[in-house]
Amino acid sequence: MRTPVHVFRGTSPATRLLARLGCALLCLFVAFPISAAISAQPVSEYDVEAAYLYNFGKFVRWPDSAKKNSTFDICILGDNPFGGTLDKLIAKDHMGGRTIRKRIIGRSAEASGCAIVYISDSEARNLHRILAHLAGGSELLVSNLPDFTQSGGMIQFVLEGDRVRFKVNLNSANQSHLVLSSELLKVAVDVTGNPQGGVAQ
Repeated sequence: MRTPVHVFRGTSPATRLLARLGCALLCLFVAFPISAAISAQPVSEYDVEAAYLYNFGKFVRWPDSAKKNSTFDICILGDNPFGGTLDKLIAKDHMGGRTIRKRIIGRSAEASGCAIVYISDSEARNLHRILAHLAGGSELLVSNLPDFTQSGGMIQFVLEGDRVRFKVNLNSANQSHLVLSSELLKVAVDVTGNPQGGVAQ
């Protein structure tokens, strides 16, 4: 279980959290420090992870078959660790002309139509079964579970000091015909595998 870090000063709580995460989005791929502060409420690793999830859609190219969905769904498999942070970030926003929507799902079989699937800590015992079921699908698979990329996941959040960083497994992304941006790969702390069919710029 992740714990909140530092209580910061600012104005209205909800507004300050969004302002704080707004800064995260502006410098998202510059190793955003959790401890940098303009918010008056606790900001946890999960708040920053939510900001990453919100932006990953801008740095990944999905196969044409996945673009037929009318909404851009960010799905959380298992318990929701983000509280209302992700909801606030995606409110009334769009990705490629599609409304961004959060979905909570209880089984990997419910991932159909998801653009991004975040696999929660609550699913640790089922991780290998989940990854086997989703392998080759068109979903970007993300988690902070240990050894996630080594097990076949695509993006794994990791902590380096007070910063949330991420690792990338390109082999898993290639298997699902996802093309990750070169800008995203430049700031990953570890990249396994090689891009196929070019790298999105």
